[in-house]
Amino acid sequence: MEKKWEEMSAGEKQDARFQKLLAPKDPDGKDFKFQSPEAEKSYKDRITRIKDAIQLEKAPDRVPVCPLPNMFPYTYAGLTVQEAMYDYDKCVAAFKKYVLDFEPDMHIGASGPGPGKFFEILDYKLYAWPGHGVAPASSYQCHEGEYMKVEEYDILITDPSFFFSNVYLPRVFGALEPWSMLPLLPGIVEMYGVAFNFIPFGLPPVQGAYKALFEAGAEALKWAMAMGGVDGELKILGFPNILGGFTKAPFDIIGDTLRGSKGIIMDMYRRPDKLLQAMEAITPIMINMGLGAARHTGNPLIFMPLHKGADGFLSDEQYRKFYWPTFKQVMVGLVEEGCIPFPAAEGGYNTRLQVIKDLPRGKTLWMFDQTDLVKAKEIVGDTLCILGNVPSAMLSLGTPKDVKEYCKKLIDIVGKDGGYIMGNGAFFDEAKAGNVKAMLDFTKEYGVYK
Repeated sequence: MEKKWEEMSAGEKQDARFQKLLAPKDPDGKDFKFQSPEAEKSYKDRITRIKDAIQLEKAPDRVPVCPLPNMFPYTYAGLTVQEAMYDYDKCVAAFKKYVLDFEPDMHIGASGPGPGKFFEILDYKLYAWPGHGVAPASSYQCHEGEYMKVEEYDILITDPSFFFSNVYLPRVFGALEPWSMLPLLPGIVEMYGVAFNFIPFGLPPVQGAYKALFEAGAEALKWAMAMGGVDGELKILGFPNILGGFTKAPFDIIGDTLRGSKGIIMDMYRRPDKLLQAMEAITPIMINMGLGAARHTGNPLIFMPLHKGADGFLSDEQYRKFYWPTFKQVMVGLVEEGCIPFPAAEGGYNTRLQVIKDLPRGKTLWMFDQTDLVKAKEIVGDTLCILGNVPSAMLSLGTPKDVKEYCKKLIDIVGKDGGYIMGNGAFFDEAKAGNVKAMLDFTKEYGVYK
């Protein structure tokens, strides 16, 4: 008798998610139709390579290779970032060209540029983007600031949903500023005087905010359909996207977009207990954010960009106290449901390797940037799958010979026993196409397991 989902172990759940990928269905529940038997075989071979690497096994044939570009697919096609953000047809055509020209084992979709018009409609203040603060050819830039005041920690801790809807979102989306007038919904419990709570919904500014929200939703749907469309086209041709969603470490949520770097550093010294309580309060939200996305997409990898845990930003003691505990809770929460946390360890993580070793074996995929991968293989190679770390500078300024020599060292030392995926260390906008091609072609040729 088949086990129920809740009776499965984390490993069984992960295998079940991979099996769904390997035997895909169309929306009607019928077997997915590939362009050809060759495309179907290529699709399944690519997923098997990724699966085996994540589970610290050797793939049946070779080291998988998965470049993870940022805006490169669009610059490679001759677009500006602004064009990719506003012309969805051009965006997906450029991304499809990139995948078909380079043939990676996995891609992560064309959603990187995001929908420019959507950001305009809601008057997004957290980022500058092409035509709104940065040049047309440049990528977007974060406006880090103090979007949560010190005195608002208690609101976040007591009721995170109220904080985000009534405090945070009105500050980062100009069109939603009237939401700060909305009532506390859990307070609407009795008939007596209940109508007073609904008065804000009758005010023109609040109604205008909802009108903007509906318009933004329609634009987001239009964009999402274009992104899903190119995923489907590439899947038919044998190229999988198994990235299921996105979440973050609680420390980064507070440090990136609520308190800012200066604020969270001061909070570690002046109000450490409040900071720790706030991170605990949002941990379940971060777990459910990843799980909800995976349920929607059917894909198991949950991407987690790590912005403030790198070597030198926090001391080892601070990392162990403030960053790691809730970050680990989020990852374990995802693992227990068969998802695969996919942290991108930006900068160096050399001093963190002994800490991150404390994870379930063969259940996470880590993209390393400036970390010593030889050292990483030695310390965490029997715990987690390593992806990286061909330097972006080399892809932009080096030669194919440089790239091949670097990749050879990685394959010989880091990839020889499995548990490794060739890729870049940091997301890149500009690169020489010949260098990117060299990384892929050399890995496919030299990375064959003997």
